[in-house]
Amino acid sequence: MTIGLDAARGTARMPWGQEIPLRPFFGVMGVAPPPAWRRQTSVIPRAFGGNIDNRELVAGATLYLPVFAPGALFSCGDGHGAQGDGEVNLTAIETALSGTFRFSVRRDLALEAPFAETPTHLITHGFDPDLDRCAETALRRMIAEIVVRTGRTRAEAYALASICADLHVTQLVNQHKGVHCLLAKARLH
Repeated sequence: MTIGLDAARGTARMPWGQEIPLRPFFGVMGVAPPPAWRRQTSVIPRAFGGNIDNRELVAGATLYLPVFAPGALFSCGDGHGAQGDGEVNLTAIETALSGTFRFSVRRDLALEAPFAETPTHLITHGFDPDLDRCAETALRRMIAEIVVRTGRTRAEAYALASICADLHVTQLVNQHKGVHCLLAKARLH
């Protein structure tokens, strides 16, 4: 299927005529995996990033990745013009993208998996072949983030997450599925 893009208008035209707003992002962003893992594909999202396919990671978002190799060896690709949560059939509006990235080393963070922030939200991720495990992991990581940022107990953070956090299916198609948990920063007081 060919989908026409109008960058000036910020829209895509589906073959049947419907217009879709463009919201470009890179589906794959990651660093080199831990050396003990040896060579890894970027198709399967993991602790080092890879095919995260999170449509929230647009211009202005910050993605934090754990670093496993000197220099991190960041790589990105898999440009999407637009995609729904879940990427249900192995494709979004696939397109070439270019981007400008700013890299900062954050020695004050102890990351075990990708974590993100937008101007308004915190985003944790869970990746696993089992969707339930993905949701559990993303939620547990958000609870931990709430505890760190607010000093609340785990029980209070769990209650806050149940009331205010949103779980979204990031993608269903790359062997390991993905769930991301979003929490509005305004809820962290």
